[in-house]
Amino acid sequence: MAVILASASPRRVELLARLGVVPAAIDPADIDETPGKGEVPRLHAERLARAKCAAVAARHPGAIVLAADTVVGVGRRILPKAEDEATARACLALLSGRRHRVFTAVAAADAAGVTRQRLSETVVIFHRLTPADIDALIVAGDWRGKAGGYALQGTAEAYVRFIGGSWSGVVGLPLAETRALLKASGHG
Repeated sequence: MAVILASASPRRVELLARLGVVPAAIDPADIDETPGKGEVPRLHAERLARAKCAAVAARHPGAIVLAADTVVGVGRRILPKAEDEATARACLALLSGRRHRVFTAVAAADAAGVTRQRLSETVVIFHRLTPADIDALIVAGDWRGKAGGYALQGTAEAYVRFIGGSWSGVVGLPLAETRALLKASGHG
C-alpha cells in the first residue's frame, strides 16, 4: 500500500528508508504551527502531527499518510524553529549545560481514514557551550529551520553530554514508533 509522507523533510525521507519505506509521494501539510495559548511542548507536537496527517489524508484517500512534528521544550516553554542566526544563538545559549526534552509525535492515517498516533520523548543535555562553541555551531549552518536551533545529526552531536531516548526521534522521526504505526495501518 502506498505511503504518503506529509513532510518536506529530507531527514524524514532518509529515516523512512531505514525501515525500507520509500514514500509514493511527498506532500507537505501547510498548516499554522503557532502554539496555542498555554500549550505545552508534548501536546503541541501531538496536535501538529494530527493536523498535518488530517490535512494530507484529505488529499490522498485510500493511501496511508504519515506525518510527524518535532518540538524542543525546556520546561513548559516551546523553543522555536530557528529561521535566523539570532534565534539560533538564543536557543543554543538557553540549552547550554541544561536538560531539555525533544518530543516527536507521529500520526498515521490508514486507507480507511483511521488515524493512530505515537509520541517519542527524548531527554538531551548539552555540555556548557562557550561563545566559541556557539559560534562554531552557527558557522556549521545546520541550525536553519531546526527546532531549538540545532540538528543532532549535524555538528551539534559533538556537544551532547547525554541523550536518553530515541536518537531518530530527535532527528525527526522515531523509527520504533513509526514502524509500529505503519504496521498497524496496513503497511508491511
